Amino acid sequence: MTPQTPTPSLGTSPVPASRRAGEARRRGDELLSIGAVLAFLRDDFPEVTISKIRFLEAEGLVEPQRTPSGYRKFSAADVERLAYVLRMQRDHYLPLRVIREHLDAIERGEQPPALPAAEARPGPLEEADRELAGSPSTGGVRLGRAELIAAAEAQERELVEWESYGLVQPGPDGGYDGEALQIARLVAELGRFGLEPRHLRAMKAAADREVSLVEQVVAPLRRHRNPQTRAHAEATARELATLSVRLHAAMVQAGLRARS
Repeated sequence: MTPQTPTPSLGTSPVPASRRAGEARRRGDELLSIGAVLAFLRDDFPEVTISKIRFLEAEGLVEPQRTPSGYRKFSAADVERLAYVLRMQRDHYLPLRVIREHLDAIERGEQPPALPAAEARPGPLEEADRELAGSPSTGGVRLGRAELIAAAEAQERELVEWESYGLVQPGPDGGYDGEALQIARLVAELGRFGLEPRHLRAMKAAADREVSLVEQVVAPLRRHRNPQTRAHAEATARELATLSVRLHAAMVQAGLRARS
């Protein structure tokens, strides 16, 4: 007799939230409010918020039922899916697009793609250096509005909101450069964790203050007529920007460690 291949399930790496969801299923497919779901998940995912759950619903990763008055009602299977998504983001840093592919494979009864090793994820300091390295592939980028939206895997309404908060700005010709693309992708990625543009205003204000600080150092060099001195000003500005971001990343990392 040919042995049967076990069907994949969302409980491949079970967590308490999934077990509690399973208990709810055994009690008769009890439907939970979004507040109850949050309480189920927070023991294992303290960073999860109601906004995050709503965002994952908007992205089509979970489809709760709706009461006639419009309230969300989540099944035990919905809770398991949410726990799976949050675990893949936290432990393997997978983007939602890839997580959706995993879920689709599981629903078809297939094994999802292999997961990346946790140690392959660069630390915040390495990411800061990489983001500010100025690769040639993005240095000369000029994108139209539709191209930026597609490259950032965003929607028009999201870009409108980003622009309203000053997070992303087009150039004088209405196009977007490589830095705007990087910012758009990062803002979109933060949005997948439930952080909205209004939450990022403090980051924008801090960046503006750092720009002013760098300008104080390089402005005298930029006023020189000597092209070499002006080139030195640009190199200095890039170096100061890198150091500033690395300092910010180190401070955030130290602050989080102090609270753990």
